[in-house]
Amino acid sequence: MSRPLPEPDPTTVHLLADDLRDAGYTSDALRAAWGPLADDAIVRGLRAPAARRLERNRDALAALGRLFVLGMPVPRASVDSALPRAGATGIERLGLAHGVADEIVPDVLIRPQSFADRHGTGEWWVASDLDEAALQGALPEDHVLGVGGASLTLASLQVATPADRALDLGAGCGIQALRARRDVAEVVATDISERALRLTRLNALLNGLDGITTRLGNLFEPVAGERFDRIVSNPPFVITPRVEGVPAYEYRDGGLVGDDLVRTVIEQVGAYLAPGGVAQLLGNWESRGDIDGVDRVREWVAASPEPLDAWIIEREVLDPLAYAELWIRDGGTLPGSPDYARLVDAWLEDFDARGVTEIGFGYVLLRRPASGSPSLQRYERATQPLGDSGLGDHLAAALVAHDRLTALSDDELARSVLRVAPDVTEARHHLPGDDAPQVIELRQGGGLARALSVDPGLAALVGACDGDLPAGVLIDAIAQLLEVDAVALRADLLPRVRELVFCGFLTFA
Repeated sequence: MSRPLPEPDPTTVHLLADDLRDAGYTSDALRAAWGPLADDAIVRGLRAPAARRLERNRDALAALGRLFVLGMPVPRASVDSALPRAGATGIERLGLAHGVADEIVPDVLIRPQSFADRHGTGEWWVASDLDEAALQGALPEDHVLGVGGASLTLASLQVATPADRALDLGAGCGIQALRARRDVAEVVATDISERALRLTRLNALLNGLDGITTRLGNLFEPVAGERFDRIVSNPPFVITPRVEGVPAYEYRDGGLVGDDLVRTVIEQVGAYLAPGGVAQLLGNWESRGDIDGVDRVREWVAASPEPLDAWIIEREVLDPLAYAELWIRDGGTLPGSPDYARLVDAWLEDFDARGVTEIGFGYVLLRRPASGSPSLQRYERATQPLGDSGLGDHLAAALVAHDRLTALSDDELARSVLRVAPDVTEARHHLPGDDAPQVIELRQGGGLARALSVDPGLAALVGACDGDLPAGVLIDAIAQLLEVDAVALRADLLPRVRELVFCGFLTFA
């Protein structure tokens, strides 16, 4: 078990924040202090290269980097010098560290985390429990995870539009609540772990954010009867065998069999969405026998008492062995250790009992229609690397485009003026010596970074969409050039134009 974490004292937290700010405690400054090689090593759980570089410095940044990023003891005098307001006594009182002889030993990490959204760029300080590199061993079951790749992805996926109320379901250290508060006036963060909620409150104070409240309880129990404009969740979706001897980590294990935790959230979330409200979560789902995992998610959406728009994106698929090894290593049990083979076998036996052939991972976006019936049912696989621009902006724009397209007949779409998005490029592939391309490909630099093969007619239309003439006029002109029937070409191209607008290749001028 982790060391007890007291309720954060606001005054002391604010003093600590002032000290971190004055020390220049930022991700860029730390990377500059220990260099790119050590930075890569930290991602791989290796602390020594960064520790050696920081040892050469005696400034506040070096002391704080060793203490709160690497999770290493630091002399009390160095901590007092680095934190002149809060001091070693202050962080001990907050439960962030404890004293041993003349050293301060960290109990919590506080890592800078940069971000960028429609409001601009910034940086949070995010407190979480010591990781396996700092612990030099397996994680305790009450571990509160810090900011990882999945949580960063979900934060970037949050639709970037203003709203009144948001729910962060299974808040952990509170990173999703911090991100939601950028666009939402009031955020309620829930978790089954009081330790996690204390870290969420600490992080809100540390970053000077009001409007974030916390509630203890399982799933939707703490918000029974309430409605939200946004619901975001990085739930404990990891599929874990329910047998004795397999660690059940609170941050990743929902306590249910198989993928029932994700199923439960999807089936119940609609009741907590206000009309027009959007829910976004990450999840795992099992393919069982001949039933594909994405098709099972489709069944869960259909089982919701509140009819929902759905956009499901499967990003990755693993076989049972690869999945088991991934999450066993995540808990700090490494190949060659005494428990590794036993845990792998427990996972494989659990999957075999349900006939699991694959496990998918992906993104779930659900929306309660503001009025009428659901009109968006999109289930897709997108395994390519994502684009450089904000995913949340892209998803929000796609929803707006979908609603506008749904209201337009084909004739109305033909009368619409369209423009090629600025991140779209075209690639043409020729056989040597041939003038005509064998493949024409449209590529998207931002968003989901899609690449679509198109025929000459659609390529010509996209190339002509410069915000000047209506799509129908352009199609008629292309039909003349290609010497094909204009009516038939419209019937062929307009459905694909709808897809290009939804995906962000084309926009309404």
